[in-house]
Amino acid sequence: MPSVTHDDAPLLADLMPWSVAPPRLGRGWPTGPDAASLKARWDALLKAEGPDREALFEPTRSRTLHSAVGQLPGQSSGTEKLVRASASCPEPVRVLHAPFDEQWLIPDHRLIDSARPELWRVADEHQIFVVETPSDSGAPPLLATSHLPLLRPGRIRPLYRRPGGTEPNLAPGLVEHLNSRLGHPPTAPDVLAWTMATVRPDLTVPLTEDSELWAHGVELGRRILWLMRRNGDRPKLPGGRRPYVRAPLPSRPFTIGYDRDEETLLLDEGRISPVPPEAWDFEAAGVRVLEQWFTARTTEAEPGALAAIRPATWPQTWTSELLELITVLALLAELRPQQQELTVTAPITASELHKAGVLPAPEAARKPASVLDHHEEGPEGQFALI
Repeated sequence: MPSVTHDDAPLLADLMPWSVAPPRLGRGWPTGPDAASLKARWDALLKAEGPDREALFEPTRSRTLHSAVGQLPGQSSGTEKLVRASASCPEPVRVLHAPFDEQWLIPDHRLIDSARPELWRVADEHQIFVVETPSDSGAPPLLATSHLPLLRPGRIRPLYRRPGGTEPNLAPGLVEHLNSRLGHPPTAPDVLAWTMATVRPDLTVPLTEDSELWAHGVELGRRILWLMRRNGDRPKLPGGRRPYVRAPLPSRPFTIGYDRDEETLLLDEGRISPVPPEAWDFEAAGVRVLEQWFTARTTEAEPGALAAIRPATWPQTWTSELLELITVLALLAELRPQQQELTVTAPITASELHKAGVLPAPEAARKPASVLDHHEEGPEGQFALI
């Protein structure tokens, strides 16, 4: 991404003013890399009684078996206290658990210390969540996902303030000002694409009135967004560079390594290649992505804990996901030189945006929009009064 300069570029926090702190689960077992294990954990919790159920649940100050909380927006879990619960497991949903690591979550408010309902209310097929991942290592300062993000500690900035892809989370007047400078009104996804291509480590976003440069940056950012979100067509490397399983993975691999000379990922005696060094070295939020992804699937949990309920052997789906992750990281690494070469000329500065009245964004733009068009079920089946 472009280097930091002191050129009066506006802050991301001013351009996308509404942000939310990431959810805080309070316990690890409601998330996992496979949905079947989560359902098995739920069943084990409900089969236990008394002190055993309480110990398995892992209570905190925010959540115990006696907590009375309402449903998560858009979800259909029960609302009776867990000490009496007997219903089947709510259907797990996809979440971004760590950088580039899509896992599953039981979407039950009773299991989550701080769920951030305002995020759930705007989560749909149109939404794009932008996650701040500040780092000193040259890693991407922003990630984008179509799934609810659980990453900590960076702020989450939804692209839209309402469901259905309406009311962009952009400073009021920003699109109109860009239109006056570029000669055409950019869409909210255009602004986000430009942001993903040009954002700097200090989370400033240089803007330009050069329409050709803008178009180039938007095109680059769209590809970044496509690779990060991984929806639609699946990304592929050219034929001779596609990673394959060269030696079968063991039923339970425990170690991961990398042979730089052979460009081979080592999973015990299993071998995947070619894996370019750029994919192996790819970091986000201060960690090597491939190592963290593998560790999340192989670290042993405490015996007897719900988190210890997991696949007995390495599922084939994980291998497929790993091959796709290698591809995504390799393709993103290829885009970095283009990002670094993107020099912003004819800048639209923060001072200009202040002079035009676009900044500072009004206080209302920094708060959630009122999006309730239906009742949300509160504790013990009562409808919430909002």
